[in-house]
Amino acid sequence: MSFALVSPSFDHNTPIPALYTCEGKNISPPLSWNSPPAGTKSLVLIIDDPDAPDPAAPKMTFVHWVLYNLPPAAGSLPEGVADAALPAETRIGINDRKHVGYTGPCPPIGTHRYFHKLYALDAVLPDLNVPTKMALEKAMKGHILAHSELIGLYRRQHVSE
Repeated sequence: MSFALVSPSFDHNTPIPALYTCEGKNISPPLSWNSPPAGTKSLVLIIDDPDAPDPAAPKMTFVHWVLYNLPPAAGSLPEGVADAALPAETRIGINDRKHVGYTGPCPPIGTHRYFHKLYALDAVLPDLNVPTKMALEKAMKGHILAHSELIGLYRRQHVSE
């Protein structure tokens, strides 16, 4: 088997259930992975939306969740995992809502793509304090053994115009 990130709640390129968004409970979806390559010492998970604010004219990539130093053997993250319940040694970065932890999809217009990216690293990263995605990607350079993506889609059902 090859390195893969999956969710029992949605398949690749299918809609993310509202439960995990601003229209639901805004909790993280369950995620699991298999077969990190030999030599994997830690994992990085980044969830972002390259379609912000409008998929017809994207201007930025909005970051929803940044985790690093996930232990490869953990194998999964449960639905709605609290920061304090993350696997030991896992570190959390800051999202674009300027919060530490997960923030769910809440697109202002159109259907957005949410990239759930998992990276296998050949190192455990040093404490980066509360890094942004950019700072974490810089620290990961030269350490990526493999990467997997799970893309979910979301369009808000109740947008006030």
